[in-house]
Order: sequence, then C-alpha cells, then structure tokens
Amino acid sequence: MLKIERDVFPSDEQWEAVVRGVRNPYASWGKSDSKWISTVDIHDAFQIGEADLALMKKLANAGNDHGKFMRMLPVICDITAPTVWLLQLDTYKVGTVSDSCSKMHSIQKETFTLDMFKHDDMADETITVMMNVIGELNRCRDLYNETKDVRYWNSMINLLPESYMQKRTWSGNYQVLKQIYHARKNHKLGEWHTFCDWIKTVPYAELITGEE
Repeated sequence: MLKIERDVFPSDEQWEAVVRGVRNPYASWGKSDSKWISTVDIHDAFQIGEADLALMKKLANAGNDHGKFMRMLPVICDITAPTVWLLQLDTYKVGTVSDSCSKMHSIQKETFTLDMFKHDDMADETITVMMNVIGELNRCRDLYNETKDVRYWNSMINLLPESYMQKRTWSGNYQVLKQIYHARKNHKLGEWHTFCDWIKTVPYAELITGEE
C-alpha cells in the first residue's frame, strides 16, 4: 500500500542548466543540440537534443562521480506509506528532505480504523489481531482526550504498529532515485515495486534506470 501524488520534476530552466554543465569539462558547448522551442500549446519549452541526452546517459552510467549532474535534478512528491517502508526510505538520506504528518501532534485527532494501516497482504487471523490492537488504540485515545493523562498518549505511540500509514512530502534528486531503483527494484516489500514503477515514469527516466 503506497500512494504517490503531486510529483514535481525539474523545470525547463533546470534542464538547460544541467545540459550546460555537462558540457563544461571539455568546453564542448558548441556540440550541444538542445534548444528552446515555442509551439501553440507550449511556450518556450526546453527540448533536450539527442547528442546532449547521449552524453548525459554516458556520464550517468559511468558512476556517481561522472554522473554528478544527477544531483542537480530535483524531485518532490507526496508519499503515503506504512511506517515500516518509510523507515527503509530513510536509508537514502543524502540530498533528501521530508515533511511528515506528525504523530506527536495529531495522533489523537482521529478515531483509528483499519484503513489507516497496511493490511492488504495480511493473513485473516492477523487481521483479527490488528482489530484488537486498533480497539486498544482507540480506548487509549478516548482516555487521553478525556483526561489529558500523558500515559495514554504514550500508550498510543508505543502500541502503534509499523503498518501505520503516514503521509510525507518528500524531496530527493535523480541520483537518489538511481540508488533506490537499482537497490530496491527486486525487494520483497511490495511498496518498493510501486515506487520503482513510479521512478520509471519520471522525465528521462533512462538516466536513472539505464534502460531505454
């Protein structure tokens, strides 16, 4: 169970700057075949040429040192996922930022329901256990809201399963996506497959996947 929404990718101006940058080492700007175009539907869009794209692919495939331009290409999106997966996402901390919905400030605001937890791949008998946990969470929630006794709030935090779904606005870059894709595309957690499928839809994803 993973949902990705409101994704934001590099602007045309950022792509232009990156193309300019990859030409810097050999002062080969004259070989650049990218250009700004204007059409009826698109005003002043930056079109990456075949030669520039081929150079970027070559550098990206040569490793992180040669492909450092990938760090200049930002990506932002909203991710709703179980805590167990978000903890793994935190492995890729270099050049990333995230703003999460706060358990500290809002855990007591809503009645807990099964839909707030990842449960699509659970066995039936485990669902029964989960419903018991949810019942206890709601008991502690009601008591905390009534008494403001911090023990009940701590009980909610400590009982909360890692299947709890949380929303984050996450910021990374193409190099981080490349590391994630190649490390996690065959992972046994289904959320990684969903995330890697999304990676394949970003503009010029071949720079990340190494695939056409």
